[in-house]
Amino acid sequence: MSVRERAELWWAQDPDPVTRAELRALLDAGDDAALAARFGATLEFGTAGLRGALGAGPDRMNRVTVMRAAAGLGARITPGGGGVVVGYDARHNSAQFATDTAAVLSGMGLRCRVLPRPLPTPVLAFLVRHLGADAGVMVTASHNPPQDNGYKVYWADGAQIVPPVDAEIAAAIAAVGRVDELPLGVPPEEARAGEPTWEVLGPDAEEAYLDALKGLPLSDARGITVAYTPMHGVGGETLIRAFLRAGFAAPYTVPEQCLPDPDFPTVAFPNPEEAGAMDLLVALAERTGADLAIANDPDADRCAVAVPLPGGGWRALTGDELGGLLAEHVMRRTAAGDDRLLATTIVSSSLLGKIAAAHGAGFAETLTGFKWIMRAGVPGQRLVLGYEEALGYSVGGDAGVPVRDKDGIGAALTIASLAAEAKASGRTLLDLLDAQALRYGVHATSQLSIRVPDRALIDAAVTALLHSPPSALGDHKVLSVEDLSVGFGGLPPTDGLRLTLEGGARIVIRPSGTEPKLKSYLEVVVPVPDRASLPTARQTATETLKALETSLATHLP
Repeated sequence: MSVRERAELWWAQDPDPVTRAELRALLDAGDDAALAARFGATLEFGTAGLRGALGAGPDRMNRVTVMRAAAGLGARITPGGGGVVVGYDARHNSAQFATDTAAVLSGMGLRCRVLPRPLPTPVLAFLVRHLGADAGVMVTASHNPPQDNGYKVYWADGAQIVPPVDAEIAAAIAAVGRVDELPLGVPPEEARAGEPTWEVLGPDAEEAYLDALKGLPLSDARGITVAYTPMHGVGGETLIRAFLRAGFAAPYTVPEQCLPDPDFPTVAFPNPEEAGAMDLLVALAERTGADLAIANDPDADRCAVAVPLPGGGWRALTGDELGGLLAEHVMRRTAAGDDRLLATTIVSSSLLGKIAAAHGAGFAETLTGFKWIMRAGVPGQRLVLGYEEALGYSVGGDAGVPVRDKDGIGAALTIASLAAEAKASGRTLLDLLDAQALRYGVHATSQLSIRVPDRALIDAAVTALLHSPPSALGDHKVLSVEDLSVGFGGLPPTDGLRLTLEGGARIVIRPSGTEPKLKSYLEVVVPVPDRASLPTARQTATETLKALETSLATHLP
């Protein structure tokens, strides 16, 4: 079919008057370029589910796309089992997409339970296992810009799907016919005897998640003041309840960002990693004299932390710094044993492996993404911390992690406990970082991201580095280049390279899975023989990282 024929067919089955009007206007205007942008490709369903801009057509997030995804997921689930739990955030159309998902799944004869209101992603991830569901769906685009939405799919183990399940669901989606011919369940309030419908969960769903946080490895200290922002997302109410239940004072909350707002009006990009995103939070922390500043992203699966500097001002901790601090804390506060497991990804700091070895715990390195972290280790091991450098953490106690995905609420609670414990002994998180550097050396990390207009440029750069690698980067000799696309260390193949440099430095280069970017993750390790050497070691690490970035950039697009 031509693009116009495909667009007409889409328009005819679309239940949304907004996207129908959008599409009709383009068809009537003969805007073939705009139609091609929407119908020239299809959002690819993969291990991250779906994510894209809102709008009409198969290359956008809309009600037709969501109903097709739900029908594909439902085809992979056996009727009569635990069914599907559906959650949603406060983005544009999230509630409608959740309702459409429930209507399709219940119309297929599957049990479907929907969260009672917009709630954080970790609540949904927890409930999949807690309720014995076969799968879970979270409607969210996490920290993407306001024009986007997304569709995360979890399996019965409470973790996001991995191959081959993603490919099986994608194939089932491709086989779905017209969505206006799908049998649909009806809302509970409209159902009559014998009609398929779904269940809306009550407040006990969130209560069960909050109860599970009691198993986190918290200290007894509580004397800390926290400034917090949910960044216009859905984490605020749940985080405050978690803090109060754990015995902490309610954090000061950025007033301009405390309520959900799908337009994210006070930030250019609702991601705490982005420059300027935490400015209002830091200003609040300064006004209130807070000991700690904590930010969640809009669906509260990520957690960022800033701390006051001795001479004034604030510094945001990197994801790797926070991961190292949490790892040491968890090691101190969980029952010793070699069955304990710390896990992170190939692009995160090598420090975690050294912490695990020092405490006699297991360590696993995985591909990027929590779907892999949650499946790390071997049977019999208890994962007590999984983290990735992009501000994602799942923290657990003696029984392991309660949430098998990133959990920005549980991480924030554990970080507050760690900071309170340090304060009670006259120290700060910066002091704890110094103590780690003295024990393991300075592990400094950075990221270099390059946005390109054409994915072919990324492929060409990776190929050139693989087949004609530089002999040195900065002052560091390149010792080896590993092709990640053929797999290594027992890990599945993935696009990218890992360069090992002399002196313990390393670089991982990989294309972004969601954007036209080439990402490079750099790490240098500088030994610290004594406390007097620490400032010099940190300065050396900073300068070495900068030199590596500059040198590496000459080999990238």
